[in-house]
Amino acid sequence: MGKRKVFDQEQLKELVLPGMGEQFGRVIERLGSELMQVKCADGKVRIGRIRGKLKQRLWVKDRDLVLIAPWDFKADKRCDILWRFTVGQVEWLIANGHLARDL
Repeated sequence: MGKRKVFDQEQLKELVLPGMGEQFGRVIERLGSELMQVKCADGKVRIGRIRGKLKQRLWVKDRDLVLIAPWDFKADKRCDILWRFTVGQVEWLIANGHLARDL
């Protein structure tokens, strides 16, 4: 089992908060390739796709907290994964009231 990394304030500066039309989501299951099943903050389960720009740089595992943007069409079923939050960033989001603990 690996050692838990401690993130300082410098690394938390890169924190991305949801903008217009974006929301938090939790990865439920990897479906293969860049597709994942994501439970979103609005209670819906969507198929998420890692954007092409982030495909090589972003490693998403089960139960990771991610930032998603629902598609304009099929908004109830599909979304793009924009960002993956680290453990330190999730703790900061919960402590500052941006995220409910139950997501």
